[in-house]
Formats: sequence, structure tokens, C-alpha cells
Amino acid sequence: MYVYDDFDEKFVRERAAQFRDQVERRLSGKLSEAHFRPLRLMNGVYLQLHAYMLRVAVPYGTLSSSQMRQLAMIATKYDKGYGHFTTRQNIQFNWPKLKDLPDILDDLADVGMHAIQTSGNCIRNVTSDQWAGVAADEATDPRPYAELMRQWSSLHPEFSYLPRKFKIAITGASSDRAAIAFHDIGLQVLKNDAGEIGFDVYVGGGLGRTPMVGKKIRDFISLDDLLPYLVAILRAYNLEGRRDNKYKARIKILVHETGVDEFKAKVEKIFDGLEKDKLTAPAGEIERIQGFFTLPDYQAAEANPETFTKARSENAAFDSWVKRNVAAHKQAGYAIANISLKPIAGIPGDATDEQMNLVADLAEKYSFGEIRVSHEQNLVLAHVKEEDLFELWQALVPAGLATANIGAITDMITCPGLDYCALATARSIPVAQKISEKFADQKRQEDIGDLKVKISGCINACGHHHAGHIGILGLNKKGEEYYQITLGGSGDESAAVGEIIGPGFSGDDVAGAIDTLVNRYVELRDEASETFLQVVKRVGLEPFKEALYADH
Repeated sequence: MYVYDDFDEKFVRERAAQFRDQVERRLSGKLSEAHFRPLRLMNGVYLQLHAYMLRVAVPYGTLSSSQMRQLAMIATKYDKGYGHFTTRQNIQFNWPKLKDLPDILDDLADVGMHAIQTSGNCIRNVTSDQWAGVAADEATDPRPYAELMRQWSSLHPEFSYLPRKFKIAITGASSDRAAIAFHDIGLQVLKNDAGEIGFDVYVGGGLGRTPMVGKKIRDFISLDDLLPYLVAILRAYNLEGRRDNKYKARIKILVHETGVDEFKAKVEKIFDGLEKDKLTAPAGEIERIQGFFTLPDYQAAEANPETFTKARSENAAFDSWVKRNVAAHKQAGYAIANISLKPIAGIPGDATDEQMNLVADLAEKYSFGEIRVSHEQNLVLAHVKEEDLFELWQALVPAGLATANIGAITDMITCPGLDYCALATARSIPVAQKISEKFADQKRQEDIGDLKVKISGCINACGHHHAGHIGILGLNKKGEEYYQITLGGSGDESAAVGEIIGPGFSGDDVAGAIDTLVNRYVELRDEASETFLQVVKRVGLEPFKEALYADH
């Protein structure tokens, strides 16, 4: 993983010192909240319902064990003993005191971390595939290019005050685990027959009150032209994006209202007029960055060690965990171990300080000290020997980190909702907990198969409900919370926005409604291998509506 050099260190230290001065002026009354707000947002600090919230950047979702331990320390010392991992592969602390925030930024800088551009109308944390570099279906590791974009975009003078926030995602795999079609810019890394790297470019995706799937505007842009082409897209957006209405300020609205062909023509015209040699990375820079992303020194390991297969045959719980949480690795004898942060009836995405410390220890023992954060709010140890999986699982069990549900119905993406967020209109966490309890039975989850449920507490869609196979949106009507359900959304390479199925439900009735939908799916599927999405596409929404509203 990338390691900060002297320049990076100086950069984050200077920013932390600058923010310390701003906080001192706010606490002394020299700065009003109105004047302080844009300054704190530039440093990832929000004012939530009950307290300030700090969002810490985890670029492209990659952490070292020492960084995870520092996050655990921050949770212990400055918060309430936990952190919340988000859909942008970041971590949020929900209870820091304003006076402590400069010290937290200094503590983060000690391990090469910061909160720069985790909020505000700028280019946010670049996200990527949580299995990047080790996935069996990958053309190439996308993280060096994500790091290149991080360095290029940090405090970029032209793009620090965009019409609205701007999000970029990149993947190098055929299976899209980064949801690139729902980003302002989505990048698919490819290799041509000559082994050259190029990027398919998608623009105008996004969720929120107007969900849209991104449109491809360029095939196989070269690595040399990547940054200039991003400049062209952002310049077109910065010049013509709406600034008079924040609800229409995202690039997806500009692309939609302009038309994708006309928007592409504008981008190409700007691109053709750029002095590209002044905008591309310096000679040797990408090679320098790639040097930090070489594969670990894998030890010789058999593809199916006897201890691994024996443990699976003798322990049903471990076998279920392997089936659900372990993925294929490109290196023979190794596996990708996914750690669920979705225990039954727990708070999705939360991890305690003790759990973070344990994961750091386990990463050092079993995964070369490296940890990944997924946009689905889970953690990953990406380099585990198959023969070590049973021992790893045994260590996860007592910590509540061995739930076998990755990709299952209880592995829900859930925003903090009205329990924390000042923008929320309804609670998300209690609804997720009730659904989790309803589907707690492991055998039933295995029978249902892959089913992605996603919950948002308001129209801003931080829980990605539009992209859920089943999406749940919390709203407020005359002071009462109710929940709208959508079906058929998808955040992968078959990206689609779910359709509203009908009238909403009270918070107490949502879990039962999901139970009805799942039972109807099981009845309708031709065979156990037919997925929920396949059934919805085959039969449409009507059979589900009939089941859900039969008594209405």
C-alpha cells in the first residue's frame, strides 16, 4: 500500500495546524458558526443532530494495521469506543468534541491519515474494489491509478469549489464491486491485446433524489491522457453546472439536461484544447506509485491444504462462513477473507475499538498487515493462506466478527439515519436490526441466496437504496416515519435503479413486508439458483405487489 513521503507528511501536518487555529478562533468566538462551517467541512467535520462528526479518509479503502490501531485509539480516547465504516470506504466518528478535533487530526497524521476532502463541494475520496490487486477476475490493480487521482485532486485549485460534491470510483475487474455506474465519474481499467492500460470512462451516475446510471463517454482513454481527460470533464462541469439550486447541481443533472452526446462533445472540445503535457503525471511518477502496490511475498501454499478441508467438513459454522465470506484469490493456496460488520441485530458498519484492534492484530498475523474497507461497510483481509482460515475464523468468533452473511439478506448497507444525521427524515438502524432478526436463521439465508437490501433514512440516499435488489427509503409524513420499498435495483455491472412497488409501510411493518417479498420470491423462482433479481426481471413487479398488498 502507498506510504506517505516527506511531502505528504508536510502536507497533512500543515493542514492540521491550520485547522487548529480555525478551531481556536471558533471556540473563542472570533469565528461564527456560519464562517466556521465551510472551514470545518473542508476538514471532514459535520455538525450532526447531537454532536460533531469527523469523517476520516481511507483512500480506495486500503488501511495498514498501524492505521487501524490508531483509529481504535481515537475511538477510545475521543469518541464512545466505536467508529462507523461508510459507503465511501471511510470511517466516521460520531461523538468527538470540537476542542479535540485538532488533536485527532495530529494523531491521524502520525500514521499517514487525514480528513481532507471527505466533505464539501470538491472531489471526494476515490473509491475502488475492496478486492483490488487479488481478485481472480481482475485485469489489473486499479489502486495505483486511484492514488494518482488522490494526489492530483487534493486541494486542486480549480476543483476545490465545484457546484456540488464530486465522486469518482474505479475498478479493474469484470465484476463491478465499486458501483462505478453510480458515480459522477466511473472508470473501468482495461488491458488491450498489447498489454497497454486504458480506461473506459462513465459520467453522470448518482443516487439521491434523482438517481441516474452513468453513461459511457469514452472507450479506452490512455494512461497518459487520463488526468487531462478528467480535467476536461471537471472543467465542463465547473463551468456549466448549476450553482443556483443545490438539488440540480450534480453533474448527472448537467449530463441529463445537456444530453450525453452534447456533453461528450463539450468534454472532447476542452480535451483537444488542453496542453496535455502540463497536466499528465510527471515522468516516472506512476511507476513510483505502482512500486507501493506490488504483491506480498507469498509463501508456498497448497491449493487445498488438508487442515482447511478437514475443518470445513467437521465444523458446519466454519463451512458456512467459508461459503459466504471467503472469495477466490489469484494466488494458489490463498484466499480473500471478508469480515462482516453486520452481526444479527447489530448496527451495520459499526466496529468497536476492541474489534478494530483485533482486526489489526489478525491482519499482521495472517494478511501482511493490510486491511481493506468495502463500500458495503465490511472489512477484508485480502491475503490469507487457506490453511490459516480456520484459525482466523476461531479468532473472529468471540469478537462478534464471524457472521457468515456477506452478500446475504442480513448484510445490509444502512446509513446512520435519524439516530445521528441532521438531514435524515427517518430512522434506518432500527429497521435494519428488525430485518436482521427476522432473517437470522442461517439455513434460511443460505436458501434465499444473494440478496442485497439497502436502507436510506432520507432522499439523499446515503444507504444506496436505489441500487438495492430491495431498497428501503425512510420518509416523514405529517410527523410519522414511513418507508417506501423499491425492487430491482443493482449496483454492479448490470447497474439499475429500483422501481417503487407501492405505498409505504410503518417502521414496525417493514420487516414483515420484506419477509412477504422474500417468500414470494422463493415461490416464484424456477430453481434455487435463480436469483431475486432474475425473478424480478422475469416476472415483473405485479406478483410482488399482489403478495404485499393482498389485504389492502
